[in-house]
Amino acid sequence: MAVAAFHPEDRARAALDDRLAACGWIVQSRDALNLSAGSGVAVREFGTGAGPADYALFVDKQFCGVMEAKPAGTTLSGYSDQASQYITEAPEWLSVDPKHRRFEYVASETEIIFRDHRDPEPRSRRVFTFHRPETLRRWLGEPESLRARLRHLPPLVTEGLRTCQVEAIEGLEKSLANSDPRALIQMTMGAGKTFTACTVSYRLLAHAGVRRILFLVDRRNLGNQTATEYAGYRPPGTGRLFPELYGVQKLGAAGLDGNAAVVIATIQRVYSVLSGQELAEEEEDRSGFERVEEAPKVVSYNPKIPIETFDLIVTDECHRSIYGSWRQVLEYFDSFIVGLTATPSLHTLGFFNRNIVAEYPYERSVVDGVNVGYEVFRIRTRISSQGSRVEKGYTIPIRDKRTRAQRYETLADDLIYSARELDRSVVAPNQIRTVLESYRDTVFTELFPGRSTVPKTVIFAKDDHHAEQIVEIAREVFAKGNDFAKKITYRVDNADPEQLIKEFRINPNPRIAVTVDMIATGTDVKPIEVLIFLRDVRSELYFEQMKGRGVRTISTTDLQSVTPDADAKTRFVLIDAVGVTESAKTLAPPLDRQRATPFDKLLEQVASGDRRDDTLSSLAARLAMLDRKLDGDSATELAKLAEGKSVADLARGLLDAIDPDTIDTATRGRHGEDATPAERVVTETELKDQACRPFDSPELRQGLIAAKARTDVKIDTISTDEVISSGYDETLAKSAIERFREFLEANKDTLVALQILYGRLYAQRRLTYESLEDLRDALKRPPWLLEPINIWRAYKRLHDTRVRGNPTRILTDIVMLVRFALDKDDVLEPLPAKVAGRFNLWLGREKNASREYSTEQLAWLVAIRDHLAVNAEVTREDLLDMAAFAGKGGLVKARELFGSRLDDLLGDLSDALVA
Repeated sequence: MAVAAFHPEDRARAALDDRLAACGWIVQSRDALNLSAGSGVAVREFGTGAGPADYALFVDKQFCGVMEAKPAGTTLSGYSDQASQYITEAPEWLSVDPKHRRFEYVASETEIIFRDHRDPEPRSRRVFTFHRPETLRRWLGEPESLRARLRHLPPLVTEGLRTCQVEAIEGLEKSLANSDPRALIQMTMGAGKTFTACTVSYRLLAHAGVRRILFLVDRRNLGNQTATEYAGYRPPGTGRLFPELYGVQKLGAAGLDGNAAVVIATIQRVYSVLSGQELAEEEEDRSGFERVEEAPKVVSYNPKIPIETFDLIVTDECHRSIYGSWRQVLEYFDSFIVGLTATPSLHTLGFFNRNIVAEYPYERSVVDGVNVGYEVFRIRTRISSQGSRVEKGYTIPIRDKRTRAQRYETLADDLIYSARELDRSVVAPNQIRTVLESYRDTVFTELFPGRSTVPKTVIFAKDDHHAEQIVEIAREVFAKGNDFAKKITYRVDNADPEQLIKEFRINPNPRIAVTVDMIATGTDVKPIEVLIFLRDVRSELYFEQMKGRGVRTISTTDLQSVTPDADAKTRFVLIDAVGVTESAKTLAPPLDRQRATPFDKLLEQVASGDRRDDTLSSLAARLAMLDRKLDGDSATELAKLAEGKSVADLARGLLDAIDPDTIDTATRGRHGEDATPAERVVTETELKDQACRPFDSPELRQGLIAAKARTDVKIDTISTDEVISSGYDETLAKSAIERFREFLEANKDTLVALQILYGRLYAQRRLTYESLEDLRDALKRPPWLLEPINIWRAYKRLHDTRVRGNPTRILTDIVMLVRFALDKDDVLEPLPAKVAGRFNLWLGREKNASREYSTEQLAWLVAIRDHLAVNAEVTREDLLDMAAFAGKGGLVKARELFGSRLDDLLGDLSDALVA
């Protein structure tokens, strides 16, 4: 007897029945129709004027929409019009209100798209599964859909907001009004991204009817920081704090608080709650930037946390893995997704469809006074540049990385290590000591002259063991106790890292914090004035995040509460002891595409004939990482097993075998320019087999596995390090001066102040305050983004003997900068310093012309001199309005003292002192 085939649409309907039931729907056939069976009923094969709908959806006995079922693999969007027709053609008496006929699903076993016909521009969107009946009931009871309400937000109250925050909020709200599912706000560190998110959260909750927002952070301590920001946020016009209006929850093991309007969490915690898997709190302490990327997470439907739980998700400076391996967790929710980042990766840009709604770069923030600039101080030591050699026969300590147990061994062979092995397989305490001694010897002379208190300093270490060593040596070098320098990592024994960060932020001690990643991203410690890199960083994104720890501005009062002898924070110093500012950085996606596959398994797969691109790429990535960690002996041993090839050669061979350009070149070389696709496939196969042949050797595979598993760290206590060179990096200074000169050349014919300073005959004779303001504003605007004080420092860096004094952010500083750039002055110094001498010369000329001045007149002339030194011009209006003159009797008194000569006198002084 023949068995009837199970039709693909029948299989799809069976699967969709289960999914509907999981979401709270009661599924019925039409002949068993009972709309009283529950609040949400889905009726199969329900008749309409356009034919039977696969499923008619009823909420509280009222028809509200349909669902069309299609086999897996069907392009669903083509059936949206059909589903819409079923809604339109359904009998009128099925719904009390025609507006309730609005919800449309088109679904297969693997995909569901949804459309709400009450949206302003109804557009289908993908959803993880179906919405629950109670959700549709709530939507039916609302006058407008969420997407409609997003078009009617009230004007933004801009008081208390920076311009960049206003631009970000307005850009985001425009994107939401357009129903863009994803939007990215690119704002530099310190520009107030979290405050911006607080403002957006309030506006959406209060004015758009958003019910709940998920705020995702990279680490648990950043979640605490975010919660503090929300706790202190006072929405304009309410007179109340945010938590008094809306509940804020930090998501934990207890699960979701139904009353919370804002939920703050890490992506790991959200996955834990969704999946029911336990998560240790310390797992939330590690940054995504320091984690090995895991296999993609698979999410199943959780009826306690339906897809409509969040209307908006905000991702704040999360590692790109959130858009990769954790992506399904994000896409589980039927939510708008908004990204906040200072440095978007290619992954991030792709995930957000390159919908950047606002941009605020670091350079602009420095010009605006939101952040401070920085200078690079480079320390080169012999060991950090060249490595070292310890002759055989010496006894050295060897420490086990896992237990930190230490034993002593006598070297049977010379210990030779390169700079890249430093602090990985070999620790040279004297190298760390040499760098820190150089810092100690320059901090109060070159870096922060006149100070006696070590600035708040963060040192970036390679790993926890490296951090331990740095802390110990820092205390010795500065002859201080334990409170002076502390390790702040997620592996601090018997200490709360969160509390240590707080102490570092608000207390005088510790002065130095050594970290791997706890302070590397997101953490806000405004008093930091020095960053020391004792580790290299290859990721441009991570480096920018780490650099961002120093950019924050701070009031002088707050700074002096932790660093008493600091005048003000005007910049931070990046001390580069490893070449981090010189090494190549990458924004490329990772080579390792199978991070969840163990190293030994990858080797076994290749030896067994696996030639997939992802497998070969992943093995190449692991070999490249191993090559960077190998000591000389291990590298030599492995080369013997690989017939003379280094581990790096093996990795390159694998990458070449999957590189399209290499394959094309090899194909043309073997088969000519007219090679066929089949010949290309043969060539590709041969290249892969050739690259994989060394891994046929079990001895090589075991040697690679053993090399990766080695955990001993040799401690070189023999070599003495020395500073090769130290000093400020001149690259930034040269770049700033070059851009300043380009600016002058580009604007010399259009800006009045430059026309005068260039000596153009057609220009007016004297500088005015207004013309200098125009010049300053043009400097600060894109594309130049130049801050006069930074140009001054750049000249100081490159021409120290020709630059005197410090600028004080007055307009006439720009006059002196332009004159120096045009070689009209041999020395660059603030105008007030020059004015006194010029004034005395002018008085001498007046005396020679038989013009003597009384004591009262001289007092007035000195006041005019001081005003010109700062403002470049003095007018009758100034004499009338300015406090310095009003206190002396103002314009009336000036006329009385100088009579008809007053105007000529003002012009003469301006020419003599400012020109």
